[in-house]
Amino acid sequence: MISGTSGSTATTSTPTSSAAAAAVSTSEMQDRFMTLLVAQLKNQDPMSPMDNAQMTSQMAQINTVTGIQQVNDTLKNMATQFTSMQVLQGSTMVGNDVMVASNTLTVNAGVAHGAVDLTGKADKLKVEILSPGGQVIDTLDLGAQDAGRHTFNWDASAYTGTANPTFKVTATLAGQAVDNTALARATVLSVGSENGAMTVQLQGRSAVAYDSIKAIL
Repeated sequence: MISGTSGSTATTSTPTSSAAAAAVSTSEMQDRFMTLLVAQLKNQDPMSPMDNAQMTSQMAQINTVTGIQQVNDTLKNMATQFTSMQVLQGSTMVGNDVMVASNTLTVNAGVAHGAVDLTGKADKLKVEILSPGGQVIDTLDLGAQDAGRHTFNWDASAYTGTANPTFKVTATLAGQAVDNTALARATVLSVGSENGAMTVQLQGRSAVAYDSIKAIL
């Protein structure tokens, strides 16, 4: 057993020391492990030495930990580079209109554009335009439609609300609901990244995740 040094001063962990400990590199972790292992071998009981299997197990554990750390670091670097490439490529969208998965409309020059993606054929397709309070202020009858994407334009020249209106889709076939996805049209102002993911800033509405963009027009 290694005897402790007398007169040592107790230390208190601080946020700075914790951050420094978290930043210990893989090589430093290996050096510390080897130092501890050598000290353990020097001070082991001669009558009960550490067996080879136990030492091999400890070596395997540190190799596994450091290997995982290296893989994690590599994946983080790749993710960062991928996001940067996405933002660079996404800059070509600036100034273009896109279709975003949303039921919130953007009114531009007195008109709002939207679309509906149908998973199957519908004999009735209706779009209700709703005020921010949820009241129906207009209804668009799109009739019978096949599966696929169907666009619509809403004349918002008489709309006086200060917030963006929304819309509700009702699609049925023989009285049974048809699954659908609501889409809204908006103009891309800029692209960026947040928490390692690409974001797209749209005119007149909040930024959305890149995977919310369903089409570039």
